[in-house]
Amino acid sequence: MGRDSPGTHVIRLSAIDIGTNTILMLIADVSRDGTIHVIRDEHIIARLGRGVDANHRILPETFDRVLGYLAEYKRIHEAEHADRLIACGTSALRDAANGSDFIDFIRTRLGFEISVLSGDEEAHLTYLGGISEFLKPDRQQNFVVLDIGGGSTELVSGRGTSVQSKVSLDIGSVRLTERFLKASPPATDDFKRARDYVKLHFHSLVQTSTETQCIGVAGTLTTLASIDLQLRAYDRNRVSGHVLGLETIKGILERLKEKNLEELKAIPQILPQRADIIVAGILILSEVMNQIGINEIAVSDRGLRYGIVMREAEAQRAH
Repeated sequence: MGRDSPGTHVIRLSAIDIGTNTILMLIADVSRDGTIHVIRDEHIIARLGRGVDANHRILPETFDRVLGYLAEYKRIHEAEHADRLIACGTSALRDAANGSDFIDFIRTRLGFEISVLSGDEEAHLTYLGGISEFLKPDRQQNFVVLDIGGGSTELVSGRGTSVQSKVSLDIGSVRLTERFLKASPPATDDFKRARDYVKLHFHSLVQTSTETQCIGVAGTLTTLASIDLQLRAYDRNRVSGHVLGLETIKGILERLKEKNLEELKAIPQILPQRADIIVAGILILSEVMNQIGINEIAVSDRGLRYGIVMREAEAQRAH
């Protein structure tokens, strides 16, 4: 039902990012000139990918749990009178043998389609979302966007809004935790095995030039920023754009890997549902930064859902 103001046609979009660990929804108004105005930005830790690494299947109990979260998102979508709902799945739905069964289940119960993104599509949309608040239209900038998901880690390089290369590795915070870091705190040998595993899989990553701005998206980065800023409550405006140094990240990792699960949950900046995987996420981050030769990374609260809306904004401009 588009929204009209003098000389401007506006469409309201709901973009849902169904990840391995989190499900996020952005509702935004997109103008014909491509301007994006955020209405709602929602986040839930749903653990769609729990057990997928070991079983290659989405667990039966996960179907109903995630249905509840998506039903609430659909309710919000309708309450905000959005014109279109675009739902995209990533690593867990690519990897699970019964991913199509889950998609059919949601279609039957809720009446909307989930599009499973290829690794290339996911990387491109995440890149667009990640750079969106750092982009300066008057000059060409080089970016690397790092996305540490639950099931995989993507490193996407580009110039301006154009992606030039990407690396996608099947190592994420949930996957690494389920393989090596089940105990909390992890045994010294298990932590070393996890670190060696990450190093082995990341050894081919190439060094990043000093002119490139490195941006990190997703929960590991936003949690680290919140810890570094000592926020008592999450503040998107302070987290986005915050710069983390590698030594700070390593220092936080050393502290957190010695704590048990209850101690991690007691830290105000760590969501209780993220506590069991935060050490794995920070370990991945520190090893990626070591390998590509960067000493600091800027945090973005944005990502794939913003990329979906930006893609639609571009389509608006083209019409």
